[in-house]
This record gives sequence, C-alpha cells and structure tokens, in this order.
Amino acid sequence: MDILMTTIMDTIASYMWPLFRISSMFMVMAVFGANTTPTRVRLLLSVAITFAIAPVLPPVNNVELFAVSAVFVTVQQILIGVAMGFVSLLVMQTFVLTGQIIGMQTSLGFASMVDPSSGQQTPVIGNFFLLLTTMIFLAVDGHLVMIRMLVMSFETIPISDQGLSISSYRMLAEWGSYMFGAALTMSMTAIVALLLINLSFGVMTRASPQLNIFSIGFPVTMVSGLIILWLTLTPIMEHFGGVWTAAQLLLCDIVELKCNTDGRF
Repeated sequence: MDILMTTIMDTIASYMWPLFRISSMFMVMAVFGANTTPTRVRLLLSVAITFAIAPVLPPVNNVELFAVSAVFVTVQQILIGVAMGFVSLLVMQTFVLTGQIIGMQTSLGFASMVDPSSGQQTPVIGNFFLLLTTMIFLAVDGHLVMIRMLVMSFETIPISDQGLSISSYRMLAEWGSYMFGAALTMSMTAIVALLLINLSFGVMTRASPQLNIFSIGFPVTMVSGLIILWLTLTPIMEHFGGVWTAAQLLLCDIVELKCNTDGRF
C-alpha cells in the first residue's frame, strides 16, 4: 500500500510542477496573457502541453508533495514561468513605446483607445504598433520558440527548490534599458524629421510675424506625422528581428541554454 501511495504521489508531482511553470508563462506571455484571451483557453493550453511533455521530463527527486519544501518548489516554478513570459511582454512594449513616442511628436497622441492587452487607455499609434507586432510575433512562430525554450528549461533548470539565479533576475531588469534604447532608436528618424519641421516653422514665424503659426502648424504637423509614420513602417521587420533576437539571447541566458549569436539553440 505504501508503494502504491508513493507511486501516486510521484505521478501527481511529475504533472503538477510542470503545470505551474507552463501556466505561469502563459499567464504573462504576449498574446496569450492578454485580457482578450479567455482564462479557459490559457488553462487548456497549459494542461495540454503539460500532458504532452510530462512523460519525457527528468524525474522529480527528493521533493515531497505535501511538505514545506514543496511550497518553495512551487514558487520557483512560478517565477521561472513568469520571467520567461515577461521577456515576450517586453518585446511588445518596445514597439508600443515607439508608437507612443512618435504619437507625442506628431501630435497624434491625442487620439486614444483601449489597449486590448491591459484594458487601459493608450494612444492609437501605440495600439497600432502593438497589433502589428503581435501579428509579426505569431507569423515568425515566436510563441512556438518560447514553448520550445520552456520545455528545454526543464533540463537546464530541473524542478527543485533552486530556481533562477540572481544574475538572471539582474539581466531581466537590465533589459529594460535595452527596451527604451531600442524604442528611441526606432523613433529617432521621426523625432529628427519633426524637429526640422518645427524649426522651419520657427524661421517662417520670424520672417513673417503676421503668419498665424498655430492655425497652420498643427495640421501640417499631423499630416507630416502620418507620412513619417508610413515611412517608419518600411523597416519594421528588421527592427522586430533585432529586438526578437536580443530577447531570445536573454531567454537563453535566463534558462541557461547554449544559443548562437542569432538566438538559435
């Protein structure tokens, strides 16, 4: 009877802790972690992936299911999944921040709508970049890459009370500076172009004080902003490729995978 009970407990543990790590990633992951994705869909995906990969995962050793140590194991699995899903969220927010910077510079930031991922009011340009990046993320199978990395993380970081290292959390926090830098780089052309337009209006006002700069400058700035936004969309795939490669390298460092310089493993 004791042997049967031990087998049952080991079987439950082999499915329960992978479910925590997988469901935690889907909870905050881009696209799947949005408010528009039903909770049942995330739960069904987590359960399906868990039942698919649990038989081939390394066995869980020296961890009792009903013990104080099991609480620490559960917390570590949740933190690993949240950290991996948060990386994809940072990728999306890079382009949202780019759209907000362009919107503020082009006077298009006055228009706002509800962000489908957070439910908050955000500028339309930021939402436009978010939807565009979401389609690109799904088109390049970014969600499949993250699921594959998650499965491989069970080999590099086995299920135990030892989770991510301190350096991994530090790299995750420092990647925020890369996010702001990448957003500023992508919006730099729009900033410079609009700076030249405003400078030209300043020269016109100086040359002709009778000219009402407010009635002319605002519509011209908005029309110029739309043209600049259209031109900014041309290299969007190259920008996404660079940001996504950097995110993959970050994921490899976090889960201790050996990856190439292009993010492949």
